[in-house]
Amino acid sequence: MSPPPWHDRDPLSTGHVISTVRTLMRTDGLDVSLTSIARACGISRNFLYANWKTASALHRRALTSELSHAFDVADRTHPSDGTVPGITEHLSQVVRVVRGHPTAAAVARTSPKVLPQAHTATDGPLVRVVTERVSDLLHPLAPHGGVWSDPVLYSRPWKILWIARPAALCPEAVGDEEWEATLDGAFTELLRDLLAPWATPE
Repeated sequence: MSPPPWHDRDPLSTGHVISTVRTLMRTDGLDVSLTSIARACGISRNFLYANWKTASALHRRALTSELSHAFDVADRTHPSDGTVPGITEHLSQVVRVVRGHPTAAAVARTSPKVLPQAHTATDGPLVRVVTERVSDLLHPLAPHGGVWSDPVLYSRPWKILWIARPAALCPEAVGDEEWEATLDGAFTELLRDLLAPWATPE
């Protein structure tokens, strides 16, 4: 078994701090404080303040990492083949991963106003992470230049984010098979409609 990455052994490393925040947020959501992070990391609160200023900044970094992780999980379990059906299945899996993630449930429980606000957010690090990852997935639909070469396709990452949020940011549906199937079905249908111009005729 290979040794853990060097930053996991260094309590002052960014990797160690963010990993710790991610773990804490899976239970306590946005109630994770600088004090609790410092205690869990084995470092001082002053060190965290000097580098990140607020717990909110660390929350954002942790959530950004969790979103990237959701895409990576989907890439392993439902990799896209660059076609509309492949992209659709991949993004549907991302939605399921986010919806079922313990951090989503913890944030909903500890800060009930945050998820409704996230449904309408138009900018910010989390929005940028998602739109960039979706843009990468859509690249094969326009092989000569990617989304930048097609103004209509260029608009799709944002539109996909808009239709994905109701299905992804609904942790209360987890465990209710009918509810989850309805969310997944609605997202898949809307996504297919958005990507229909690039679908290959069967």
